[in-house]
Amino acid sequence: MGERDQSPDSGVLAVLWPEPASPKPGPKPRFTVAGIADAAIEVADAHGLEAVTMQQVAADLGTTKMALYRYLPGRAELLAVMLDRVLGQPDRAEHNDWREGLAAWAHGIHRQCAQHPWVVELAQEPHLPGPHELSWYESGLAATAELPLAGGEKLDLLALVVGHVLSLVRQHAAGVSPEDVLAAGVTAILSRHGTEHPHTLAAFTDGSHARNTALEFGLERILDGVEQLIAGRT
Repeated sequence: MGERDQSPDSGVLAVLWPEPASPKPGPKPRFTVAGIADAAIEVADAHGLEAVTMQQVAADLGTTKMALYRYLPGRAELLAVMLDRVLGQPDRAEHNDWREGLAAWAHGIHRQCAQHPWVVELAQEPHLPGPHELSWYESGLAATAELPLAGGEKLDLLALVVGHVLSLVRQHAAGVSPEDVLAAGVTAILSRHGTEHPHTLAAFTDGSHARNTALEFGLERILDGVEQLIAGRT
């Protein structure tokens, strides 16, 4: 491959945001960056993110690892494209107010990431955003456009919402509700030690609130807090 006088970020930047290319004479390239990333996504879905290597993806595509380097400098760039493709484009539907718009935005991110839970690891690492991810920024900021918040505060709000969403995607990645697992374990413990932990016993035996609603409950509380902040300023 030879030496490259570029940082990893510059390689990712060039792959995610390529300059318009002029048509070149000759045969059409056998692969595309998007097609290679899609093959890698299939590997990650089946075997986890650690299984994604240039060698494995090349084997699945019926080619050599060196052939893929014509399209991508390395694994870091491949992972960046995978993240952006999994995120996809946000819904552009109109909403009645900022709360409805931001809630729909959060549910959209949850829907995209829940299909590929391994993406949480990539999303929570420092990285450059691709075109799809930047569209999510734009959509989320558009939902908050009329709020009396500074730009940095709006970005912090999006980060808070995304953090809540991704934490739940990670928890549910095993296909079992962490709330149900916790409740089952704690119930067995409290059957013998409930009198020593009366508040815990009361919470776990209270059936007035449905379990497995953490996404909606947490999101509503975040938006309630923003609403209170705005009320205090106005």
